[in-house]
Amino acid sequence: MSATADPADKSNPATRLGFEEGQIVQELGYDEDTDQDLRDGIEEITGTDLVDEDYDDVADAVLLWHRDDDGDLTDALVDALEYLAEGGLIWLLTPKTGRDGHIEASDIADAAKTSGLSQTSSINIVKDWQATKLATKSTAKQSKQR
Repeated sequence: MSATADPADKSNPATRLGFEEGQIVQELGYDEDTDQDLRDGIEEITGTDLVDEDYDDVADAVLLWHRDDDGDLTDALVDALEYLAEGGLIWLLTPKTGRDGHIEASDIADAAKTSGLSQTSSINIVKDWQATKLATKSTAKQSKQR
C-alpha cells in the first residue's frame, strides 16, 4: 500500500484538503476535541508526522484548529504565518454551526483580511469541523495567473 492516499478515497476526508506526499504540515491549536481521523489522514497523504508549534523551520501548510474561546483569531492567523513557506496555505478548522466554539463566517473573513490572507473556500470536512482555506496574497495571485 502506498503512503499516498488516492484522491478519490472517500474514507479519508483529508484528501479534500489537497495535501501532497512529502509536505510538512504544522498543526496549531491541537486539543482533545480535534478530529484524530483527519489528522491521521493528513499524515497518511504526506507521509510525514504533523509538526507542532515548537517546529522552527518552514512548513508547506498550517492546520489551525480554532474555537471561539481560543482567543483572538487574527492573532492566531498572524502567528500561523510565522513559519509558513512562500506560497503555503493555512487550513483554518473551526467548529460547525451549532457546535461549542463556533465562529461566524463574517468573523473569519474579517480576521483573514486583517491578517493579509485571502479566503478561498470553505468545506464541511468532518462531523464537527469545517475547514476554511486561507492563502497569502502571493499564493492567491499565483492561482489567478494560472
